[in-house]
Amino acid sequence: MARSSSGPGRRPFTAETRVRFPYGSQLKTKIKDMANHKSALKRIRQTAKRAAHNRYYHKTTRNAVRKLRGTTDAGEAAEMFPRVASMLDKLAKRNIIHKKKASNLKSSLAKHVAAL
Repeated sequence: MARSSSGPGRRPFTAETRVRFPYGSQLKTKIKDMANHKSALKRIRQTAKRAAHNRYYHKTTRNAVRKLRGTTDAGEAAEMFPRVASMLDKLAKRNIIHKKKASNLKSSLAKHVAAL
C-alpha cells in the first residue's frame, strides 16, 4: 500500500463523497478548518464573527483614545472624555480588554484632560 505525503499511513477523508484521496480533498469548496462535527463548524463561524466584532470595537476605542490624547483644546477634550471612558468601560465589561487596563487608561486620560 502506497503512503501519502500528508503523513505516514494517514489519508484525508471527505464526508460528502465518502471517498479517501491520498493527495487531499477533491471538494469544490475550500474547507479551511479541520472540524469533524457540525457543532464544531458552527463554533468556528461564531468565533470568527465575534472576533471581527470585538476587533472593530477595540480598534474604534483605540482611535478615540488616540484622538483624545492628541487634542489640545480643553473644552473639546472635556466633551470627549466621558464618551471615551464609556467606550473603555464597555470593552472591559465584555472582556475585550482587562478591567484594570481600562481603569489605567481612564486615569491617564483624566490627567491629560485636567492638565489642558
